[in-house]
Amino acid sequence: MPGSRGCNRGGSISTEPRINDRIRVPEVRLVGPSGEQVGIVPLAKALELAQEYDLDLVEVAASARPPVCKLMDYGKFKYESAMKAREARKNQAHTVIKEMKLRPKIDPHDYDTKKGHVVRFLKQGDKVKITIMFRGREQSRPELGYRLLQRLASDVEELGFIESNPKQDGRNMIMVLGPHKKKTEAMAEAREAQAARKAERQGVATAGDEAPAEETAPAEDATEAAPEVASAEADGPNDEA
Repeated sequence: MPGSRGCNRGGSISTEPRINDRIRVPEVRLVGPSGEQVGIVPLAKALELAQEYDLDLVEVAASARPPVCKLMDYGKFKYESAMKAREARKNQAHTVIKEMKLRPKIDPHDYDTKKGHVVRFLKQGDKVKITIMFRGREQSRPELGYRLLQRLASDVEELGFIESNPKQDGRNMIMVLGPHKKKTEAMAEAREAQAARKAERQGVATAGDEAPAEETAPAEDATEAAPEVASAEADGPNDEA
C-alpha cells in the first residue's frame, strides 16, 4: 500500500550526521581537529584537509548556514559517545516505592523484622509505603495504627523522613517515608562498598597463597638436623664399648 511504504521510508531515516562525501553543500564553516575555527571554506577544500589529517569531515550543525563541519576521527567519536551514554544509563536513578504491611498489634519480633526491611530500603535510597491493616474490631481503634506509624518513623528518622503523613484509606492506614539520601548517592556508596569487599577478599586470598612458603622453612632445618641425631645415636654403642 502506498501509505505503508511512505511510513517505512520515514522510519528508516538515519539520525547519524553526514560525513565526508555524503555532505552535499558548496561550502562549510570548518572547525579544526583541536576545535580551532578555520572559517568558511569550499567543500572540496574541507575534504582535502580531512585527507591530509587522516580524519573525517563530520557535519555537526546541519541547520546552520553554511553548515558547520568538524575534522575528527568519527569512529573514535562514536565509540566514546556510546561509552558515555552507557555510563549515564548505569548511573541513572529510578524512583522506587517499596511497600511494607503491618498489623496494629504486631509482636516485638515481627516489628523488628519489618523495621529492618524499612531500614534496608531507605539505605538503598527508595521510598517506603507503610500500610497498617485493620481487621474486625481493630477498625474502631485507628489510634493504634497511628501510634505504630509514628513509632516506626521515629526509629528510622536518621535514614528517612515522613513524606506523606498517616491517613485512613478504607480499612488501612497509610504513611510514606522518603530517604534522606538520593538514589544516586546510595548507588555510589553500594558500588564503593562492593569494591572494598572485593579488594578485601583478594587480599585474604593473596595472604593465603603466601602462607605455605613460610611454613616450608622449618622443614628444611629438620632435614639438616637429622644426620646429627643419627650420628649421635651411632656413637652411643662405641662409647659403651
